[in-house]
Formats: sequence, structure tokens, C-alpha cells
Amino acid sequence: MSRPLAIFGGTFDPIHLGHLSVAWEASELLDAEVRLMPASVPPHRPSPLANAQQRVAMLKAALQKQSRLTLDTRELERSGPSYTIDTLAELRKEEGDRPLVLLLGADAFAGLPSWHRWRELFDVAHIGVLSRPGVDVAWSDELLTAIGPRLIDDASALRVLPTGKVMELSVTPLEISATRVRELLAEGRDPRYLLPCGLFDDPSILAPYRKA
Repeated sequence: MSRPLAIFGGTFDPIHLGHLSVAWEASELLDAEVRLMPASVPPHRPSPLANAQQRVAMLKAALQKQSRLTLDTRELERSGPSYTIDTLAELRKEEGDRPLVLLLGADAFAGLPSWHRWRELFDVAHIGVLSRPGVDVAWSDELLTAIGPRLIDDASALRVLPTGKVMELSVTPLEISATRVRELLAEGRDPRYLLPCGLFDDPSILAPYRKA
């Protein structure tokens, strides 16, 4: 059995402790390497306020002094919309039979049937659903039918097969909103304990969100 590679995507505009804490817990639960993968042009939401280079600088600052979470910038280097299926298919070719796990928040997972070629995701990866303890998110009949035979509750099963399973991962949510962080920075405030401390080492890192 090989150690899984898990992918945690997002705009990370900016990266905050809520992102890092759930990625870290998922890494522990799955005994996986977790790569944070910033999206270039997200199909489902407005473009990020910070540009690609600025967001990479934030992520590098946030991820220093640990090795469990790493950075993958491939979607920023590809033109056009960032479709998850294209990224995972590329990773599948690179990683051979290594288990791949796409990490999704429960709300994002509930909306999976609206994604581009979503049924093909199961052909290239497992899906880890980041769930809040005691909070149930409604899944459509279409999604339930697709994932019913794929649901598992033992992480060791993810290491036996490279793709195709769905597992809920109970993580501790930190109620931090990137929108609220941007608002605070625009007001000239200092969201010190909402962001990783590395983002405060260089004043220029958070400059995209501060008013001139």
C-alpha cells in the first residue's frame, strides 16, 4: 500500500487558518501528503482579488517550517478555466497507481453534479468529503445514486485502490471567511489570528487587500 496524495484546491484569496487546519487534519486522517493547489480561473466564482504571483507568495509564506502540506501551482501555469477533472487526469498519469484523493468541503461536494465531467472524477481519484461533526448536508438523489456503492468509512481502503471511493472525513471547522479577512484588511485592520503568522513577516504579502 502506498501513501495517498490528496489535493486541496481553492482560490486561497488569501490563504487563512481555516484552510490550513482542515488540510492538516485530512492529512493526518488519511496519512497522506496534501498539496494545496490554487485555482487560476475558477469556473464557479469571480476571479481572485490577488493575482497568481501574489497568492503563491502567500502560500509559500503560510507553508514554511512544516512538510505535511505542500504547494502545487500547475493550475496557475495552465491557460483557461481550472477544471478539476483535467488536473486530476494529469496527476493520474504522473503518479501511476498511487491513490489520489480530491478533498472537498461538504457544501462543494453537494454541488458536484454541476461540475464539468463530474462523473469522470471517480475514474481518476477518490473523494474525501470534509464534514463538520454533527452537521449533515443534503445530497441530491443524483449524487446519492452515483456515490452509494463507493462510500467507505475506513481510510485504509483508500490505499488499496487508486481511485473510485468516497469517504467522509470529520474535521474541525474554523469559521473563517476569506471575504471577511479581505474586508478587515481593506479597513486597515490586522486579522492577526485568522491568518498564518508567516503572512505578516513581509508587509508586501498582504498589500493586494489593503487600500492605498
